[in-house]
Amino acid sequence: MSTIKNYLSLIKFSHTIFAMPFAMIGFFLAATGSTGYFGLLTQDYRAVLLKFLLVILCMVFARSAAMAFNRYLDRQFDARNPRTAIREIPAGIISADKALWFTIANALLFILAAYFINPLCFYLSPVALLVVLGYSFTKRFTALCHLVLGLGLSLAPIGAYLAVTGRFDWLPVLFSLAVIFWVSGFDIIYALQDEEFDRSQQLHSIPAAVGKQKALWISELLHLLSATSVVLAGIQGHFGWWYWAGVLVFASMLVYQHSIVKPNDLTRVNLAFMTTNGIASVVFALFVITDLLVR
Repeated sequence: MSTIKNYLSLIKFSHTIFAMPFAMIGFFLAATGSTGYFGLLTQDYRAVLLKFLLVILCMVFARSAAMAFNRYLDRQFDARNPRTAIREIPAGIISADKALWFTIANALLFILAAYFINPLCFYLSPVALLVVLGYSFTKRFTALCHLVLGLGLSLAPIGAYLAVTGRFDWLPVLFSLAVIFWVSGFDIIYALQDEEFDRSQQLHSIPAAVGKQKALWISELLHLLSATSVVLAGIQGHFGWWYWAGVLVFASMLVYQHSIVKPNDLTRVNLAFMTTNGIASVVFALFVITDLLVR
């Protein structure tokens, strides 16, 4: 059990709460169509359940591979940073080789799960891996690494939608845009903690490039774009009042996290990062899925 706990800690499994709800939005958006709950009733429940489980597995495998690879690639930087020196690899809890094999195993399992979904998901699975694994390199050469992280997580609603329908559509793209801007914005807030360390190690981030105050302004702009994206998705998808109640909660959490983090006071960064964004994603998804089922 301790080994499992160590690997769950390595990949920060609790952070799955950020992208998974948006994957569920993409799945139910495709599964319910325009007929809501009754649309689900007309389908083979075993096929729908299988797709649902495969989507969850793809999310877990892809994210586990990405996080383990990030920890593997950053192990030397993590060892030098007092904030991250306690992580599993620099602390000697999990060896670098085991973390790399864990990455490879999860990447292969992701491709295998995509194979059982449909041909399109299978063919696109290496592209998805390239994005989510490639993020770990970006902080070495661009301050836009936060946007690449957002891009990786934004594949969740599109991927889940493709799993059910096997085709692209504009509505899940709008939800993916919301994820890109939302994740990029809160990752900038999280990166405020390492502004000085990143500069000292010649690592790139928006806080290291422009300072804390301007970084927070950029984060606010990205979150404004995220809120705009969910509003546009609501209009495009002709959603009802359940959806708009979810939008209100989502936007409120964005505003709240910016109210508690200041350039000269980072004591509540973890509250802004984990708690408020966890509430934003889970509650928003619950309201959206409810709206989809009752339409």
